[in-house]
Amino acid sequence: MIDLYYWGTPNGHKITIALEEMGLDYTLYPINILENDQFQPDFLRISPNNKIPAIVDQDGPRGEPISIFESGAILQYLGRKTGLFYPTDEQERVEVEQWLMWQMGGLGPMFGQNHHFNRFAPEKIPYAIDRYINETKRLYSVLNKQLIGQKFVAGEYSIADMAILPWILRYEWQGIQIEDYPYVQEYIVRLTARPAVQKALSIKVA
Repeated sequence: MIDLYYWGTPNGHKITIALEEMGLDYTLYPINILENDQFQPDFLRISPNNKIPAIVDQDGPRGEPISIFESGAILQYLGRKTGLFYPTDEQERVEVEQWLMWQMGGLGPMFGQNHHFNRFAPEKIPYAIDRYINETKRLYSVLNKQLIGQKFVAGEYSIADMAILPWILRYEWQGIQIEDYPYVQEYIVRLTARPAVQKALSIKVA
């Protein structure tokens, strides 16, 4: 059994998608980031960076519980644990990892800044809005090009796709006309048709 500390953000959705796709049993523990639950001492012992998601696998590698924070690290751990969606062949694994790191280091942080300045900042700063919308468009172009001639970013469906999807589902927040990126548009349709993805995205927390 895996304990998932979660809120309904793109980073949270990454892990529910993975858990559903991998058929793992889990218990969901809501961490209400709107009420600063992420700063509570009990949660900080699991996630010292006070961010969701985090997990505790009660059946860890040595038969003992293990806690893991950072969504990319969680995805890699779950992929190794199950042998699913994370290839063992080194060349194939590198392909998955580079797109996972692209999401972790670029797409997620840049889209997060886009959301902040474009939607939530109390003061609208045109320079910041333009900067992050332009970078968002660049990243969509990178993804669109990568998807030409293939269904998934690393060839086969993988944890990299699970990491990318929740962020691009919010394209309207990001000032993106999804029709400008037809391969990304098809990718979204393809991934959201998967039953496990639908179940993961339907999870509500209150």
